[in-house]
Amino acid sequence: MTLATGFIGLGAMGRGMARNLHRAGLLAAIWNRTTDRTAELAAELDCAAPRRPAELASLCNAIVLCVSADADVLEMVDEMLPGLRAGSIVIDCSTVSAVTARAAAQRLAECGVDFLDAPVSGGVEGARDGTLAIMVGGPQAAFEKARPVLAAMGRTFTHFGLSGAGQAAKATNQIMCAGIIQAVAEAMAFAKAEGLPLEALIETLGKGAGSSWYFVHRAPNMVRNAYPPGFRVRLHDKDLRICQDMAARHGVQLPVVETTLLHYQKLIEQGHGDEDISTIFRLKDALFASQQPADKT
Repeated sequence: MTLATGFIGLGAMGRGMARNLHRAGLLAAIWNRTTDRTAELAAELDCAAPRRPAELASLCNAIVLCVSADADVLEMVDEMLPGLRAGSIVIDCSTVSAVTARAAAQRLAECGVDFLDAPVSGGVEGARDGTLAIMVGGPQAAFEKARPVLAAMGRTFTHFGLSGAGQAAKATNQIMCAGIIQAVAEAMAFAKAEGLPLEALIETLGKGAGSSWYFVHRAPNMVRNAYPPGFRVRLHDKDLRICQDMAARHGVQLPVVETTLLHYQKLIEQGHGDEDISTIFRLKDALFASQQPADKT
């Protein structure tokens, strides 16, 4: 069965994901709170642009969500309910708590609609190129049914278990991202203070054992001191607070999470909350700038 797919949430990630669904011949309709953005993309992709989420749901048997916060996911689920048909699938690619994923799944199950929590990783580049890693929780049968949609958006998609398991896997990823961006920024600030040629350093270390996606793709931001939104500080801050809450249920505080949240709060206070998380370099660089140059004689 061909899945006529609707897409809700046309932000930096969502636009690329919707375009890839269009290329796969699956996209039927799109919706976004900002109507100008919806109209522009609908004209580009020649797809429907209904006025309300319920109207979009009535046109589709699969709907992908990519919104910012827990409340947004539950709001969109409630708004779609009047238009959803039994047997449809809602695939939520937002990053929210496992508790929210299970609540959404319960509301939809009462109407005979399956729900997959399917958060993604790979940045705006992965969304654009269809190479996202997608972490999925929910019924196995729904996962199998949704494979064509997932394959249009991602290079890797894995079923981790029942509802909420996808979000738990994404929380794991967000903890890793916090540690990696901290290490990359700290290393680059050190290299700058040592007077190394930074572009040559990225080229060389990008092929070494300490490399990572963030080093290769975001260390250049630090060289340019320009941080265009890829993964905004405010959004990673929100995600890490979800991780913090999940860890607290185990009676644990995670040092990487706690430290990064303190740093993000400082960056937000300084007006950098809408920059890419590589802007954490500002804080690391300032550590060296506050010291007297070391005597190299």
